[in-house]
Amino acid sequence: MTDIATRTWDGLTIPVAGTYLLDQAHKRIGFLSRHMMVSPVRGEFAEATAQIVVAEDPLLSSVTATIVSASITTGSVDRDTHLKSADFLDVESYPTLEYRSTGIKWQGNEEDPIFQWARLRSHRLGGRGRSHILPPQSDGAPGRFTLTGELTVKGITRAVDLEVNFGGARPDPYGQNIFGFSATAEMNREDYGLLWNVILESGGVLVGKTVQIEIAGEAIYQT
Repeated sequence: MTDIATRTWDGLTIPVAGTYLLDQAHKRIGFLSRHMMVSPVRGEFAEATAQIVVAEDPLLSSVTATIVSASITTGSVDRDTHLKSADFLDVESYPTLEYRSTGIKWQGNEEDPIFQWARLRSHRLGGRGRSHILPPQSDGAPGRFTLTGELTVKGITRAVDLEVNFGGARPDPYGQNIFGFSATAEMNREDYGLLWNVILESGGVLVGKTVQIEIAGEAIYQT
C-alpha cells in the first residue's frame, strides 16, 4: 500500500496519480434494452478488463477497456445465442468491444436531485410549523464527471460519452488502494450495424434501438 492513498482536488477526495486496473471481483458492465416496446431486458458482459491512468491533473486522466463479446449474458440461453450471432455481435468475427477515452469534463459536486426535492418540500411545509432539516452533504460527496470517448463494436467506432459518478477513494481491508465509480450512457445499436429487428403488427419493433449502458466497479492501484 502506498503511504498516501488519496489526495484532495477541488474539495473532492481522489486517488493518487498512477495506474489502476478494474477489479474483476467488483465490476458490472451492463446494459438495458426494451422488448416489445414495453418491458426492460437487462444484461451484462461477464468478462472485461480496463486500465485507468490517473494523472497528476485528474482532467488529463485516461481510460481504456476491452470487453469480451462472447461473455454476454441476459438470463436466457436462446436470447444470448442470438445476441452472439451475426444478427447482432457476431462474436466469432469480432471477439471484443473496445472503449477508449478522449477527455474528461468535471461537473462538480452537484447535490443529488432527491435531496434538492426534499429540501424544497421541507421549505413548503415550513409554514405549517413542521421542521424537516436535512444535514448538508459531507465533504466526501461523490463527484460527477463526463468521460468523452469512443466505443468500437463490430469494427465500427462511434463517440459515446459516459456520465460518471465518482464514488470515493480509500485503502481496502487487504492493503490495496482503490476507488469506486459508476457510469451511464445511451447508444443507438443501429449505429454499429446491429440492425436485426421484427416489425410488430400492433406497431413498433420487437427489440428497442436505444441501449442504456450501466457500469459500476472498483479500480485497484498498481505498484
